[in-house]
Amino acid sequence: MSTKCLLIVLDGLGDRSYEALGDRTPLQAARTPTLDRIAREGANGLFHAGLLGQALPSENAHFAMFGFPAEEFPGRGAIEALGAGVDLQPDQVAVLAHFVSAANDAGRLRIVKDKAGPVSQSEHNELLEAVGEFHAQDIDISFHPTHGLFGVLSLSGAVSPLITDSTPMRDGVFASRILPLVTAAADPAELARAQLTAAALIRYIGWVHRRLENHPLNAQRLRQGLPLLNGMVTQRAGRLKPLIPFHERFGLRGASIASGAMFLGLARLLGLRPMPVTDSGDHGRDLAARLILAREAFQDVDFIHAHTKAPDEAAHRKDPQLKKAVIESLDQGLAEGLASLWDDPELLLIVTADHSTPSDGPLIHSGEAVPLVMRGRGQRIDAVMCFDGVAAATGCLGPVRGPEFMPLVLNALDLAKLQGVMDTPEDRPFWPGPYEPFVLPPESEEA
Repeated sequence: MSTKCLLIVLDGLGDRSYEALGDRTPLQAARTPTLDRIAREGANGLFHAGLLGQALPSENAHFAMFGFPAEEFPGRGAIEALGAGVDLQPDQVAVLAHFVSAANDAGRLRIVKDKAGPVSQSEHNELLEAVGEFHAQDIDISFHPTHGLFGVLSLSGAVSPLITDSTPMRDGVFASRILPLVTAAADPAELARAQLTAAALIRYIGWVHRRLENHPLNAQRLRQGLPLLNGMVTQRAGRLKPLIPFHERFGLRGASIASGAMFLGLARLLGLRPMPVTDSGDHGRDLAARLILAREAFQDVDFIHAHTKAPDEAAHRKDPQLKKAVIESLDQGLAEGLASLWDDPELLLIVTADHSTPSDGPLIHSGEAVPLVMRGRGQRIDAVMCFDGVAAATGCLGPVRGPEFMPLVLNALDLAKLQGVMDTPEDRPFWPGPYEPFVLPPESEEA
């Protein structure tokens, strides 16, 4: 029986087929003997955290994968704020923000270059000093850096997360106007807060542009022929919500080994033990190190999420050949990192991705399902011989959706509760639950 689960998530691994790769996906075209071995020795299927065709970001996909319902999702801004070490309060709102190169085009903010970095540490410090704090309409706004030109805005006052984004995520187009969401209209008080929040952010973004337009930093960048850093755009506002921690929800002590503020924040939010790591650029070696770290961490936890962003980042470069090379490097890392775990009879090994990221075209993420394999004692072994999004479709797991993922894990660990059994007041999917022992009543109370 498997008693511990290692979930390896190769972020953005899914893709489309390309003529340059012989009408194959980067994963199909890559040489992946380690992934193929796992597929041959396990149960295979296709996974989508939401609906087929739905393009999900990593935070939503992982939230669903970890078994948390969509209505409890607090928004990416709130998650990243936790990862950045912001002491975010339940009544505050957090919004993703980053500096851009912009222009005043007849009173409208046009994005000249969305990704205008990199920047030196001194430039970074100057930006923070110039626009780090702002107050408008009884709302306080603070910028908290995460990496490079990116960060999180925390908003205090009569604020609401029910607002639109301002970033178009493209060059040469206008930033979008910040407006209350339609859903805010269901509550007049929330609508009023959303209107105030939108107005305050509009004033802040305008102030940022005017303050940075003639800043000495940009005069220097202009002389150097570098893009100006004179604008800011926002997206994915969020606010913390109460939720049941991972351990209480599934009866497993969990940990997350990943890089980046978002995954650190997600671990803190869900009650997983954060094990932050850094990326060196050697993707295979980084993954191997994370798997070795996971092996050691199993002394204290039952469920480990080991993550790499490398396939997703390669796909964002819009180069299928680059993504193929990254996948091959990760496969070598898997071979090294799993060397001492292959014969562990207690290990349930799962490999999948959170979403698809196309290596060509205008989309940021796309909605294709991704391969999923589960290898461990008792797992059905099907006829799938290689790990990719086409071969996996013939596997015995079939199509797996986000809410089905953690029940599959509990079932594979022999922890699945028989439907209808109630050993605790709250209905949980795992068995046995943390029930209270039966206490015999005194004989005097038996009559």
